[in-house]
Amino acid sequence: MSSLIATTPFSVLDRSRVRAGHDGPQALRDTVAFAREAERLGYHRFWVSEHHSVPGVAGSAPTVLAAAVASATSTIRVGTGGVMLPNHQPLVVAEQFGVLESLFPGRIDMGLGRSVGFTDGIRKALGRGKEDADDFGAQLAELLGYFDGSQRVHPQVHAHPAEGLAVPTFVLATGKGARVAAEAGLPLVIANVRGEETMLRAIEDYREAFRPSAQGERPYVVVSGTVAVADTTEAARRLLLPEAWSTAFSRTRGAFPPLSAPDDVMAQTMSDRERTLFDEALDRQMYGTQDEVAEALEKLLDRSGADEFLVTTSTYDRGAWLDSYGRLARLAGA
Repeated sequence: MSSLIATTPFSVLDRSRVRAGHDGPQALRDTVAFAREAERLGYHRFWVSEHHSVPGVAGSAPTVLAAAVASATSTIRVGTGGVMLPNHQPLVVAEQFGVLESLFPGRIDMGLGRSVGFTDGIRKALGRGKEDADDFGAQLAELLGYFDGSQRVHPQVHAHPAEGLAVPTFVLATGKGARVAAEAGLPLVIANVRGEETMLRAIEDYREAFRPSAQGERPYVVVSGTVAVADTTEAARRLLLPEAWSTAFSRTRGAFPPLSAPDDVMAQTMSDRERTLFDEALDRQMYGTQDEVAEALEKLLDRSGADEFLVTTSTYDRGAWLDSYGRLARLAGA
């Protein structure tokens, strides 16, 4: 085991992905069961996500799901990756995390993103527009102000029981999120969405612009990505086929479908555009045998200087998926 891998905390983000032939309620129950397994394996954090009106994702209410996860576990940190702040009023978000921290003291993380709904119809149903993402910095400042009692946007308004509580806050780097995180002095969560070089430049910019805050004296970077580990390279690659196809489908047809079995994915007749997106999705993931993944992880951790790695793997075969997480935990020395 390399020194970098051995000294880097590994955490989990589970999106409660729906599998073909199963339903959303089952996906949510699976998430809670997976959290118990992640705790047993020694992962550092377990986060859940927020998606609205997406057929392939059951996690629509992350703070509610986080409460269920925290109730089912005892030591692992629990949080959100993340609550999409432009979709909500900062007061309500503060109250929700205040309740979570009160019920599970010292175990709650507040991960926040700046994305709005996936489509015009979803944004309208949420009462939001694309422009609301531009106010993320102000929304974040108001939210944090409810915890330390400094918010002045709404005089004499207090978030109970959040006021006076300390909940670690993380910012997901979408668009301008990295700069907002730096200016607020908060940890950054970033993924290889637009290519590794783009991600590394964003991390560098974040570190250069970072302003120390009550939440942190120095930059803290959580690199997020998909990792699959198996006996063979091909077996690990096979684990990633369902998510790669779901991604390609969503970007060409505007809907994120449930995860299909790998054989069904390979039987698909893809357009040239879908094939390109499918191949790109696979290329940006990390997969292979334990030795192959260790080498790739070591390189990424070295290049990024990441303080933590957040694993986001989803697939159809839950047995092989759990085996992959177990192999990765052993590789990381969790």
